[in-house]
Amino acid sequence: MQRRRILVVDDDESVRRITQFQLEEIGYHVMTASHAQQALAIVESWTPALVLTDLKMPGISGLDLLKQIRAAFPEVTVVLMTAFGTISNAVEAMKAGAWDYITKPINFQELGMLATRAFERQTLLDEVRTLRTALDEKFGFENIIGHSRVLMPVLNLASRAAQTDTTVLIHGETGTGKELLAHAIHHNSRRRQGAFVTVNCGAIARDLIESELFGHVKGAFTGAVANKRGKAEAADGGTLFLDEIGELPLDLQVKLLRLIQQGEIAKVGATGTSTVDVRIIAATHRNLLAMSEDGAFRQDLYYRLAVIPLDIPPLRDRPEDIPELIDHLFAKARKKHARPNLKLPASVVSCFVNHRWPGNVRELENVVERLVVLSSEDEITVSDLPEVLRKSRNATEAIHLQLPATGISLEAIERELIERALKKFHGNQTHAARYLDVSRRTLIYRMEKHGIREVPDADAAVAGD
Repeated sequence: MQRRRILVVDDDESVRRITQFQLEEIGYHVMTASHAQQALAIVESWTPALVLTDLKMPGISGLDLLKQIRAAFPEVTVVLMTAFGTISNAVEAMKAGAWDYITKPINFQELGMLATRAFERQTLLDEVRTLRTALDEKFGFENIIGHSRVLMPVLNLASRAAQTDTTVLIHGETGTGKELLAHAIHHNSRRRQGAFVTVNCGAIARDLIESELFGHVKGAFTGAVANKRGKAEAADGGTLFLDEIGELPLDLQVKLLRLIQQGEIAKVGATGTSTVDVRIIAATHRNLLAMSEDGAFRQDLYYRLAVIPLDIPPLRDRPEDIPELIDHLFAKARKKHARPNLKLPASVVSCFVNHRWPGNVRELENVVERLVVLSSEDEITVSDLPEVLRKSRNATEAIHLQLPATGISLEAIERELIERALKKFHGNQTHAARYLDVSRRTLIYRMEKHGIREVPDADAAVAGD
């Protein structure tokens, strides 16, 4: 079975033999290769789900092999083995698309657990791929690109939500792709033949939004010269997408609640109600739960909307997805502006990873398109980048690390960085997360991962913190 296939690549015959034996003992189908060219031939003919490759090999290195596999067979999961475990190797590998890495000598219990997680990831990829295949591409779901650990669970949950008819609340910063995800859910649901109707609750004047949403009858107010069909009625049999739901006035929230609970709408000026069959998907960049606690949003409506909550992670929390996004956006921009020969070197792409991207994918797309339009040569260089990206690159290069010849543990380095940041800000997780350029949620996850439950003694902080 393809999903149980693993290719082990190492120039050391004993490592290949022992690793193959251990993996076959726990039920995997294993082939081995002694060098990268042999490995590529096996990947092409045998199509393993997981490639486990040594990092340092004669000829084509494991890192170069990783890049070639990612380019030609993006569905294959690649894990690197290394006896060197340096920060630079690990970071470069993860940026190039490695799913994970394991250090030598190999702990085979750890390898077994890693293989289990890798195949669980493949199952998620298959489910998401099935969803993506079923979508109408004109709605741009293909722009929700990436296979990062923080994004995959969201897409998996979205694929399951699409099979139901319940309400969905999508939360995410501006530019993360909330509407694209809503389109994807609709077009993989039983309502795909019905209309997908969007209402931006923050872009319609306060005195017009009720009429826009529910419609009105002739003579209901000055200017109402005829009956008007509202968006909810237009979405009958389909999906009503309420963008920026946090901007909906409180009095209209009651009427929306009635629509969700009873399927009823009351047109402005009408004496009675009518029924519609719509599925509600709402989206917001605001914290609706906090707003409900402050009385700015109805708590009963919040819980009706958030039956299935989807939280799209910001781009700064999924930097490993940036190269894949750039590949897609660059190809799209080159085609749009008729520049098929324009190149974007990997050395320039690496400058994108360190930026926080406050505008998320939308900001990234704008930067890539601007580079395609303004570049005067056939190859984009670092000097072509906006100043903010060059500054991000310089800030990273300013960090000087002394790497010992005997190797170093990336896990230990990450733990120490987290502890130092917490010491620096006296245990304030929000400030520590901002300093480390991650979300507070990501910081808490990594604290739990390393077993950091209490703030280390501030007096133990090293000088200069």
